Amino acid sequence: MDRGRPGSKMHILSDANGLPLVVGVPAGNVHDSEGLKPGVEGHQTQHDPYRGRHFKAKKLHADKAYHLPHLRKWLWGKHIGVRIARKGIESSERLGRRRWVSERTMSWLSGYRRLSLRYERNPRNYLAFLGLAAGLCCYKRLVRLTT
Repeated sequence: MDRGRPGSKMHILSDANGLPLVVGVPAGNVHDSEGLKPGVEGHQTQHDPYRGRHFKAKKLHADKAYHLPHLRKWLWGKHIGVRIARKGIESSERLGRRRWVSERTMSWLSGYRRLSLRYERNPRNYLAFLGLAAGLCCYKRLVRLTT
């Protein structure tokens, strides 16, 4: 937790390919772990009427800030597998194959000039631009796959 940090942070839940699914903007002085529950609950599960299945998250890869027992228990109750870096055991320098994807997603979103520095005073406007940037990332990926 950064007690005196002004501004805000970006919380992003992405899929295995790095496409942003859920975005959130908490205050800068809030601990990172408090953004996990709203992000996971904000992810809509989809029902496929043709196959009769629900698509929901099966595994979560996260940073050391999310290594708390009550978060692990909460995710276990939602039947979501957890792969969170452990404090004091795993190095921050080696992100691993899966956690690197989320860092790349943050890099994609930080590449937009409006999001690199926070110009917006109103957090709703900043969240709207963050959602727009996430939509553009998904659109670019779709164009690349279809052409």
